[in-house]
Amino acid sequence: INLAGHCDPYSHDPYSHPCTALGADIKSCQAKGIKVMLSIGGGAGSYSLASSDDAQQVATYLWNNFLGGSSSSRPLGNAILDGIDFDIEGGSGLYWDDLARYLSSYSKRGKKVYLTAAPQCPFPDASVGRALKTGVFDYVWVQFYNNPPSGSGFIPATDLTSKVLPAIKGSAKYGGVMLWSKYYDDQSGYSNSIKSDV
Repeated sequence: INLAGHCDPYSHDPYSHPCTALGADIKSCQAKGIKVMLSIGGGAGSYSLASSDDAQQVATYLWNNFLGGSSSSRPLGNAILDGIDFDIEGGSGLYWDDLARYLSSYSKRGKKVYLTAAPQCPFPDASVGRALKTGVFDYVWVQFYNNPPSGSGFIPATDLTSKVLPAIKGSAKYGGVMLWSKYYDDQSGYSNSIKSDV
């Protein structure tokens, strides 16, 4: 498990920054109505699912270690995340649809399991396109960056508020704006500068 250096998922020593310490922060966000997701995949590394059975095993692991199930080795302690984000940027694209269906079926056990995806801009997305066709995703955050024809995808706040948002806010499919990094947002103040226009 790679949590991008935010914490050590294998330690329970309070002096080594264990991920279990994030549990209280997660619950604090959720108490404010903020959904907290675990993103799987990413643009680096090599990962894939070998079969439908493999997808089912991964779904069970995610359920027991991050969602509403139980395990003695939950990396984030007793915090129950709201769902899983599919940021699948490589590989064959096979069996992610099975994983999505298996995860979605856990919603029948009580708490809704949200599923989101971050496909690349070109349609259909080669890696997560089959999964999106299942119809079980609650939100789709298209990556308008790091892929042709999007270029960097960075839109200056003034362009977003004066050109882009006026053109798309009237669409029934408009759901808001997603930012890639909370850290960079804190540094730049981007969300504060667009908040009243979103």
